[in-house]
Amino acid sequence: MLYDFLQQTFLGNSIGSYCWFAVIILGGLIFQKLLSKLLTLFVFKFLQRYSTGIGYDKLLALLKKPMGIFIMLIVFYLAFDRLEFPAGWNFVPIEKFGMRMILFRLFQIAIVISITWVILRVIDFFGLVLMYRASKTESKTDDQLVPFIKDTIKVIIVIFSAFFILGAIFKLNVASLIAGLGIGGLAVALAAKESLENLLGSFTIFLDKPFVIGDFIKVGGVEGHVEKIGFRSTRIRTVEKSFVTLPNKKLIDNELDNLSFRSQRRAKFNVGLTFETKTEQFKNIVSEIFAIIENHAQISKKETLVRLHDFDANGVNIMVIYFVNSMDYTVYMNVREEINYKILEIVEKNGSSFAHLTLPPLIKK
Repeated sequence: MLYDFLQQTFLGNSIGSYCWFAVIILGGLIFQKLLSKLLTLFVFKFLQRYSTGIGYDKLLALLKKPMGIFIMLIVFYLAFDRLEFPAGWNFVPIEKFGMRMILFRLFQIAIVISITWVILRVIDFFGLVLMYRASKTESKTDDQLVPFIKDTIKVIIVIFSAFFILGAIFKLNVASLIAGLGIGGLAVALAAKESLENLLGSFTIFLDKPFVIGDFIKVGGVEGHVEKIGFRSTRIRTVEKSFVTLPNKKLIDNELDNLSFRSQRRAKFNVGLTFETKTEQFKNIVSEIFAIIENHAQISKKETLVRLHDFDANGVNIMVIYFVNSMDYTVYMNVREEINYKILEIVEKNGSSFAHLTLPPLIKK
């Protein structure tokens, strides 16, 4: 009875075939995560001897999504293999152009893309391993070289996959296609002018080494620590903790100040006092400010400058310049705050007061 029911056909397929289709799809959905973990574990066991310092959980996080998609593609292939197109639809054979060929080639492309995605994630895993090893060395060159090499290999893999799709799936003559690119090479180069300039900029950065990962730089109004030097751009973490990505071409073309090469931070500002301040008071204030700066343990003794500088509409300005013997921003701000409090006390003790800034009158409409 059940056998007869399963043998009944609908749209060219038996009910038994539809049941197999549903069971395979359902089984794939249920066991997808388990199969993904097992395949990832197999890959990790193969790579374990090369992955010192980076555990299985990192590889699982990288491969979870692409491996899951690869498994589901195989599941869908096995499920649809149980079904046939109804004869009444008159689809041409898979060897000829038609619906069968289009669907099969789309499946092949999806498989190649998913495998490429898995390979790219494995390369990312090796990048983590190499970055871990690079962090154990004192040199910063390997820290910036690893991401560059990783990105270069990934680009090569993507290009190779694209040519594989063209050659193996679409049956195109890849050799002739590459030779033909020489004719349009100039047009492609012009279209990719910015990308090529950024690529050359990255090579310049690696060869000249104006900065390395971890350096504190200032370029084009952006100031922060270099976190990554990539194939096309460099990522900088600013003082405000924002993440800025700059094209490598801009880093090479603009003036770049590597603040990490400095051993000190400079403080420069004016102390504006009122015109009512007497000459003797000015002399005492200048000498006392100079003394508290010179006697500070974290301030350089050679470059300190405190002078009666200039006059303006608001009052008389005392220019203060000193250098803090630390590149740590927190230390610098603490020293500057301490000196500012001392200046307030000195001005108050000498009976003077700060000049008020005169704002221009508002323009009424």
